[in-house]
Amino acid sequence: MTTEPAGADAARERLRRWRLVLGGNPADGTGRTLSGQDAAMDGALTALYGKEAAARGGRDRATGLGGSAPAVARWLGDIRTYFPSSVVQVMQRDAIDRLGLATLLLEPEMLEAVEADVHLVGTLLSLNQAMPETTKETARTVVRKVVEDLEKRLASRTRTTLTGALDRSARVTRPRHHDIDWNRTISANLKHYLPEYGTVVPERLVGYGRASRSVKKEVVLCVDQSGSMAASVVYASVFGAVLASMPSIETRLVVFDTAVVDLTDQLDDPVDVLFGTQLGGGTDINRALAYCQSRITRPAETVVVLISDLYEGGIRDEMLRRVAAMQAAGVRFVTLLALSDEGTPAYDREHAAALAALGAPAFACTPDHFPEVMAAAIERRPLPIPDAG
Repeated sequence: MTTEPAGADAARERLRRWRLVLGGNPADGTGRTLSGQDAAMDGALTALYGKEAAARGGRDRATGLGGSAPAVARWLGDIRTYFPSSVVQVMQRDAIDRLGLATLLLEPEMLEAVEADVHLVGTLLSLNQAMPETTKETARTVVRKVVEDLEKRLASRTRTTLTGALDRSARVTRPRHHDIDWNRTISANLKHYLPEYGTVVPERLVGYGRASRSVKKEVVLCVDQSGSMAASVVYASVFGAVLASMPSIETRLVVFDTAVVDLTDQLDDPVDVLFGTQLGGGTDINRALAYCQSRITRPAETVVVLISDLYEGGIRDEMLRRVAAMQAAGVRFVTLLALSDEGTPAYDREHAAALAALGAPAFACTPDHFPEVMAAAIERRPLPIPDAG
């Protein structure tokens, strides 16, 4: 009895994977034929990625999905069967971009079949104005599912991080005895150590911030709703709702393109916020910041977070003067080029450099890093800017 070499299974698996990647064209060099589930997986890949092979003269990886909603719904079911959720979301995104399937998402049966994620929500929001009434309720259900998942992931850590920052920022220098933070007090008075007595003379007491029902900080989220900022709009709406739920933070959410819309009164429901946005259009950052500036009542206790790729269609120099004026009044100004899971997006580097020169460096931020950025802003310490590399 002969046995195959130990590496034969691994070699076959590599060949199988290459066959699925390359698509079975005569020139792919694998010589493999597929059957069963492998053939079904190949069919799902062919439907999405076959057109490029056909354009190069390759053999039938070009059946495509066509414009048929039933065919697309079946395909969506297939890919959810054969691929993990993370891969399904990438394939859905590619299908929307490559095959122009956005309009099919206006049909309820299509929305019920898709794997919901942040990018799908962005696509739905961009189609909001064209969406028929028969689809809107299904779309809201899809968006709500994504929003609730994001809140579960982000809310607890955000509240914990910012509560700590608020407590630290509220420390007082004339505390009552039971409010003294002894560790910080000793650290602040080490220069007054008396070796002959083996003790520190606490000339300056540092106390914990006493619990208060009053608002301690004001946060203004000023969010660019141009089409390229879709994921940032979704995350900003979720964070806006989380911040608004904290009694010690008064939160305002402003979205803008060439117009400015204040969605603060809808912050109790981020789904309402998202459907109140209008993705697309131009950008007038200066106009948006002018509105935000007009609503600031306690500059020294206010953090303004501008979320934008900085492609300004308004008056650049006036925008920069406005940022400088807010900072001079005591506002902590933060500029985020994106609030999303992706890397640094395309952005206006000249405007970013000008803001950095004013002491407001612009950087991209992931949702997981956002609580630390806000905590640093509230405490007025250096921002934890992620490594650009």
